[in-house]
Amino acid sequence: MLIPLTRKTFENLIPAVATGPQYIYCWGKFPALLLRLLISIGGVTVILLLSGLLGEGFGFIRFLSGIVTGLYWLWGPVLWASLKNIECRKYPYSGFWQGEVVDVYLTEELIGKEETVNERGELVIVENRERRLNLVVGDETGFTSRLQVPLKRNYQAIAMGDIAEMVVMSNRGDLGRISKTSDIYIPNHNLWVSDYPLLLHESFVDVSRKLNARDRSDQFEPERDSPSRERYEDTERGGAIELSRRPRRSSRRRPSVDW
Repeated sequence: MLIPLTRKTFENLIPAVATGPQYIYCWGKFPALLLRLLISIGGVTVILLLSGLLGEGFGFIRFLSGIVTGLYWLWGPVLWASLKNIECRKYPYSGFWQGEVVDVYLTEELIGKEETVNERGELVIVENRERRLNLVVGDETGFTSRLQVPLKRNYQAIAMGDIAEMVVMSNRGDLGRISKTSDIYIPNHNLWVSDYPLLLHESFVDVSRKLNARDRSDQFEPERDSPSRERYEDTERGGAIELSRRPRRSSRRRPSVDW
């Protein structure tokens, strides 16, 4: 099932300014914090050196610049999370997509390398690897999408055939080519699978309930088109787009990952 979303609904799902979970994500680990601290210290040092060269002028601007630069370690995550959101909000068209879990499996991914010296004084390169979950979702039209995220214990509940929902973004009004997808919601377990928490979860769940309720009510109306297609009104652009019906649920519900 694919239903176009109005621009207003899309912007309500993806905020322009970073939310709390997005801020925490962009805060990063200790190396990221250390880098921001170094940038703050370096920026303040440059401002002080310029102040000595330029004299006493521009006192207020110099003070304000020092405060902003010195606190970069604190507000930096807001900036980077907001830029991530704006990058997604630039797409002119979006849709609510519903399919099912096609596959779920684990991989070990290389996340970094470190150079160290062993007991014999030899240079050794140590690879840092992390176990990640790969979630593949798809529908009966043949569309598939894979999302790779860090492994969490509650992902163990995911099984093949579970309903999967997300927001898709496109540069085409008919959503014929998907350019980007959001984090994935598994309503069977009230579970979100994501690396960066792009969507406002409560708002998305509310949209999901309304659209699913409308889809269920439409199933009782007589078919006016072919039995395998359904028309959904695009209220923002005033047209109608032919979209595939909801994929059939798989009756088998077995975990596909050995945890």
